Amino acid sequence: MQPEINVGRLIQHDRREYAALVEAYTDKLYRMALRMTGNEQDAEDVLQETFIKVFRNIEGFKGNSSLSTWIYRIAMNEAFMLLRKHKPEGYSLDDDHEDDDLTPREVASWDPLPEESLMSMEMNHHLSDAILRLPETLRGVFLLRDTEHLSVKETADALGITEGTVKIRLLRARLKLREYLNRYFREPGKENIS
Repeated sequence: MQPEINVGRLIQHDRREYAALVEAYTDKLYRMALRMTGNEQDAEDVLQETFIKVFRNIEGFKGNSSLSTWIYRIAMNEAFMLLRKHKPEGYSLDDDHEDDDLTPREVASWDPLPEESLMSMEMNHHLSDAILRLPETLRGVFLLRDTEHLSVKETADALGITEGTVKIRLLRARLKLREYLNRYFREPGKENIS
């Protein structure tokens, strides 16, 4: 749960309230930006630009969504803009890639999983790599819903999409992650049957 940030004090440029906002959101926004971009410097740039835009535009915050949702929307927009700079010409993150082949080819059961395996450094590495392999539109929804625990409505507001689109993209993201991670969790000695 986010600490209560007083928007009125932010609008009045209260330095203590700015410091509280930075303290409350730095770790979460950095973690989300790092998973979105896959690069520490890019994540730092997203974080810095997000806070700059929040401070410059706080007077424009209308309260139609929560402050948290508004901040995440700014951060996601910054991440998407940065990713666009790295994409080759002719590819748009704004295009809806719902027709992409996102149906998993194989989904194996992960039960039972030892707790040690879930917490291992190796697992975190595989998970981070798998998240980075997701298309940006799916990655953004997954990070906001499953990592930052925003509601479906908050995620939709933050990304400027419908709640139905959030649900579809989240399902596709989870299925793709499961497919990507399937090799990691497959029992030793079992081969693919394709």
